Amino acid sequence: MSERAVLGALEPSRVFYYFEQISQIPRGSGHTRQISDYLVSFAAEHGLRYIQDASGNVVIYKEGSKGREDARPVILQGHMDMVAEKRPGSAHDLHRDPLVLQIEGDHITAKDTTLGGDDGIALAYMLAILESEAYEHPPLEAVCTVDEEIGLLGAVGLDLGCLESTRMINLDSEEEGILWAGCAGGVSVQAEIPVGHAQAHGMPVTVTIGGLKGGHSGSDIHKKRANAHILMGRFLYDLDQEAAYEIMGLSGGDKDNVIPAKCEARLVLEPDGWEDFSRFCRRWQEDIRREYAGSDEEIWVSCEKEDEKDAETEAAVLDPSSKSRLLFFLMEIPDGVQKFSGTCRHLVETSCNLGSLRLGEDALYASSGVRSSVDPAMDHLSEKITFLAEFLGGTARLEGRYPAWEYKVDSPLRDLMAAVYEDLYQEEPKIAAIHAGLECGVFYQGIEGLDCVSIGPDMRDIHTPDESLSISSTERVFEYLLEVLRRLDQK
Repeated sequence: MSERAVLGALEPSRVFYYFEQISQIPRGSGHTRQISDYLVSFAAEHGLRYIQDASGNVVIYKEGSKGREDARPVILQGHMDMVAEKRPGSAHDLHRDPLVLQIEGDHITAKDTTLGGDDGIALAYMLAILESEAYEHPPLEAVCTVDEEIGLLGAVGLDLGCLESTRMINLDSEEEGILWAGCAGGVSVQAEIPVGHAQAHGMPVTVTIGGLKGGHSGSDIHKKRANAHILMGRFLYDLDQEAAYEIMGLSGGDKDNVIPAKCEARLVLEPDGWEDFSRFCRRWQEDIRREYAGSDEEIWVSCEKEDEKDAETEAAVLDPSSKSRLLFFLMEIPDGVQKFSGTCRHLVETSCNLGSLRLGEDALYASSGVRSSVDPAMDHLSEKITFLAEFLGGTARLEGRYPAWEYKVDSPLRDLMAAVYEDLYQEEPKIAAIHAGLECGVFYQGIEGLDCVSIGPDMRDIHTPDESLSISSTERVFEYLLEVLRRLDQK
């Protein structure tokens, strides 16, 4: 653990103490055993009953405070894993190195990496409550799941029979003052387009499109930010109208739930084509910056020779048919918002994010995250991508489907939480549904009659190295959560 407490002077002190502790533990999706074992050690140290399942999910139980022992229990829930991303050129090892926390005014950030406030702050809230005898609350079931960011895998695999409660406060939201009461479902569509190769002679170059803001493919999708993979498809198509080139390689992104901010292509140009190619790149960059002014005006296109001596080479490239199919796929695959809700103003109903793209030896591999609060719409969009892949001679498979969390008209928990918010802040909270996928849908489907609300402090730019967590909002939301727990079933 870190010897110097960067967050030591912040309040609530124990929340930020635990947030700093878990920030020292690498916990990218798929690498959560260390944080899971840390939670088990915490429970054992504090004499709390717990379970740790084979996947690494941890549930910690705490009796109700004095006089509340026989009250109905409540679930507090969040996830252990974080989207592990870093800035280009950073030497940070996200699987080994602790995060380097920084305070910038009212915000906490991590140097050159994602912060993991999503959803490390949930763990910090829960541990601060579980260790203390100073707070009033009913019996607690603190549920900490693994691998939420790659398909809600921990929640899907958790045996819900270990839970008694039929009400849950999820702590995986990023905007104070909103009580989330519904979310989209989702599925990952893994497309494979077979490719063949030929030999080409010419000048090898690397094209990189970067400088995009990226972001969360659910909560940021309505902001109309550019997708680097879609831009690369457009760049290659436009270039094909003006110059002869061949494709050696293509890659970008590795997560469905992250709007990709960078994509790289390796091309072979005609031996005398560099000057025209350079002019095209500069002109294309200017055009795309104008188009995305206000959302991604810092887009850049980098074009570099792989050999500064202008050496020519013989290289394996896509054959003409494969090149055409790749361009067709990237020009036609759905991406971004597909439909807004007709019943909930400003809510994205259905969207798609081409999150991962890789040209392998035998196929183009493309992974898209499809989200919708309406199951038939999600099925249709998945089928559309599948049909596109099959039309081009490939295949597509669906992975990690998770259910939507339907808005309930009657919610005693939501009513109580709204009343507490209004009492504390003299204003009504916003009650809304979110397009991002939350684990609430899995619990809602698996626990009959579950009454659920999701809350969280203000965070910005989650899933990117610009991610930040508001210090003041973290304190207010903690105080609000404590008051909700105090007033649950109050007589």
